[in-house]
Amino acid sequence: MDSLTTSTAKRTKHAALARPDIGEFGRHEIAILGAPCGDIQTLVAQLLPHLAPALRVAYVDADHASGDASEASAAASAPAARPMPYVAEGGLSAELVDKITYRQLNLTRALDRFTQPELLAHESVVLVNGNHFRARQQVVIVDPRKPLDKKLDRLTDVRLILLADGQTDLPTVLTQHLSEAPLPPVLRLAEVAKIASFIRQWYLLAAPVLRGLVLAGGRSERMQTDKGALHYHDLDQRQHTAALLGEFCPDVRVSVRPDQAADLPAGLKPLPDTFLNLGPLGGVLSAFQADPNAAWLVLACDLPFLTRTTLEYLVTNRQPARAATALKSPWNDFPEPLVTIWEPRSYGQLLRFLGLGYSCPRKALINSDIELLAPPVPEELRNVNTPEERAAAERELG
Repeated sequence: MDSLTTSTAKRTKHAALARPDIGEFGRHEIAILGAPCGDIQTLVAQLLPHLAPALRVAYVDADHASGDASEASAAASAPAARPMPYVAEGGLSAELVDKITYRQLNLTRALDRFTQPELLAHESVVLVNGNHFRARQQVVIVDPRKPLDKKLDRLTDVRLILLADGQTDLPTVLTQHLSEAPLPPVLRLAEVAKIASFIRQWYLLAAPVLRGLVLAGGRSERMQTDKGALHYHDLDQRQHTAALLGEFCPDVRVSVRPDQAADLPAGLKPLPDTFLNLGPLGGVLSAFQADPNAAWLVLACDLPFLTRTTLEYLVTNRQPARAATALKSPWNDFPEPLVTIWEPRSYGQLLRFLGLGYSCPRKALINSDIELLAPPVPEELRNVNTPEERAAAERELG
């Protein structure tokens, strides 16, 4: 079976689309529960210097109007927040406030499970106060002030156990609940550096698989012949580019128009465009539609000077915590979208730009949280689009 179709379930009423693997708030989310909310907030604050800026961290919590006595006392001594009467009672349904160092969005409508991940799509890790909200994976704090017996239904995938001050043993109710799986690692709540190290490792282990995509679906109007079928090396450019990608990606596809698929050389796997007449953006979106949970290393087929050196540098310096890892164009300092690793979270960003009427993948990169690298050999990013450029490239490449 084709590896890109195994994640789609059989559904007859609607199109059988592969769905992004996203939880309540994000792709990489973990709830912290089992201690008073103030202690969870303190832990998150202590973790941030260890996690940022390598990871973009979001925190999800409730605005505590009541709670434990200690929390109520802390709330009473805190400065009052500015009231939002225009949003709540005055008729506004939304208020966007620029706080200079951050932005604040106040909404009257409820945040459903579809909206929440969209608002946090730019964040690489979402830490959640598990006393109030669920997340797909959990960190459990053993603290007698917050017994776990009433929260067992929230412990669906525990990855780490933390012992609060004075705690030495795990409660029986917890060990029995976790008895069907290997016991997660146990640390002390005060071991902040070790907890942060665990979260970083947890994130790295969840890095999406890297697939390869050769963009060969263009009409080559300036070249006046199919650029993918040209020979600058022993193989044509579709085969040559796919072979380069194959050194770094376990699965390589060739993005083509539906009418081109049957004409690909033997051994190449076509990925016909499902987003038509959008240029390179259509190829990238079609790849994400096929597998929205993979990262895609995208290469145009008109880069005959590109070598393993550049690709190895790009892959080695990949930052899965960003929306993409791209090379800076040596001609205009903008990101080069057709020699880029697009991470899964960029799928929604590309669709958002398409919805706003933009089909330029470079514009999406410029306005996203990406890792932008200086190319190790800038001349390797030179593309060939016209017969004159083709003749010059053939002379230089021998």
